[in-house]
Amino acid sequence: MKKWIALLLTLVLALAALPAFAEEGEAVFAEWNPDAPALKTLIEYVEDVTDESSPNFIPEGDRIATFDMDGTLCGELYPTYLEYYLLARRIFCDPDYQPDEEMLEFGRVLRDHALDKSFPDGMDVLHATHAARAYAGMTLTQFNDFVTRQLVLDVDGFEGMTLANSFYLPMIEVVEYLQDNNFKVYVVSGSDRYLCRVFLEGVLDIPYEQIIGMDVDIEATNEDGKDGLKYVYTKEDNIVRTDRLLIKNLKMNKVKAIVKEIGRQPVLSFGNSGGDVSMHNYTIFNNRYKSAAFMLIADDEERDYGNTEKVQPLKQQWEENGYHVISMKDDFRTIYGDNVKKTGTFRWLEEFADPQQPAAETAPAAEAAPEAEAAPEAEAAESASEAPADSEKKDVQYVLFLGTNDKDTNKPVFTQAEAMEKAKDILIKRFGGYTIQEAQGGWIDDGEVCQEYTLMIYLSNTTLDQVHAAAAEMAETFNQSSVLIQSNETQTEFYAP
Repeated sequence: MKKWIALLLTLVLALAALPAFAEEGEAVFAEWNPDAPALKTLIEYVEDVTDESSPNFIPEGDRIATFDMDGTLCGELYPTYLEYYLLARRIFCDPDYQPDEEMLEFGRVLRDHALDKSFPDGMDVLHATHAARAYAGMTLTQFNDFVTRQLVLDVDGFEGMTLANSFYLPMIEVVEYLQDNNFKVYVVSGSDRYLCRVFLEGVLDIPYEQIIGMDVDIEATNEDGKDGLKYVYTKEDNIVRTDRLLIKNLKMNKVKAIVKEIGRQPVLSFGNSGGDVSMHNYTIFNNRYKSAAFMLIADDEERDYGNTEKVQPLKQQWEENGYHVISMKDDFRTIYGDNVKKTGTFRWLEEFADPQQPAAETAPAAEAAPEAEAAPEAEAAESASEAPADSEKKDVQYVLFLGTNDKDTNKPVFTQAEAMEKAKDILIKRFGGYTIQEAQGGWIDDGEVCQEYTLMIYLSNTTLDQVHAAAAEMAETFNQSSVLIQSNETQTEFYAP
């Protein structure tokens, strides 16, 4: 009997000593296929270098991981990079910006070559210099607001996803897993630093100082190009962007930025293209610690706009370079989420059509065709008169009334400040921005006056399904029975006197 008790105790102790990661890993990496080779490699690496008894142990202060953004953490094939899309919006759709002919011509190049990826040589620097000029003079708050307004838009080529939600869910899990194991994660992107800050906020817990990107010079509002050693910042000043490009953060420039801004050699590097090769090599060559680099390939043609034929030679090249390859097709259980669907169609060309000239310039009354021949044009004009003008559009605005009293106790769940921040976090994550109005609700219950701090939330350029999803999360967060939703057809106009 004692023998069996001893054996049972031995088995219990042995099971207790086994790593718990297998069970936890199913939850931590729920968006990955469990047999993904790259995931297995990453887990083994992290378990090794975080084990104090391992010869490969890395102290927490030196656990530095760098991630590219576009194509590594988020999509870049809808149909092109996020920063390219935002510049096209600035040029063709922003009522607060009047592009000159040079900027319009670049916008046409951007528009006309995005779908087939036939951009001219040097497009990365061309874009960076034009973007610097297009956003020059904006305060950082104004630029952030512009980016936020675009992020609520639906992603071209997909259903069920806004730009704010266009992240690779499996890669989000990788970042969070590394952070849970005390890695300091940096984003080292070729995209605009300030754009990256807005885009990543609310999705990943990465502070601004750990986000590195393409940089433009900034200055005080009234500095006007003066030497910073000779100008004194005043209370009338703000910080504004200039048109002076400092660095396009690609290739070797990524290494330079890492050395300058991080000051430590990374031990992990994640990327997806030739622009990340130098960063990878800097990570794995001559490193005093065990290190690794991972390259993600866009080979999923069913759920995304990957190109299997194109990336196969790259896969072989990356492996020969000593990188671990992540296959979106084979390794990701989902990419953007199970409710997101690829449509295979784009509105790109229509969205960024050239601004229409006034009718008086294109069809002078003196040159009008005879009435009999003009009938089709008359029908078109009649149809056009029924639609909103270019500066006006029909839209559905959703207004959500979110109570903040617990449905069971009728007491506030959070302080008013906490409630506001909770709601903002949900809206940033799901829509990339928010418009919130504070209100007070009141009613009589058993002869007593009850009051409730209420948030009125205004949402446009979205779908009812997305609104329902946000409302469900709010109801759970604030322990509400329901969230009141009003939908109103509105006509909006961007008025610029």
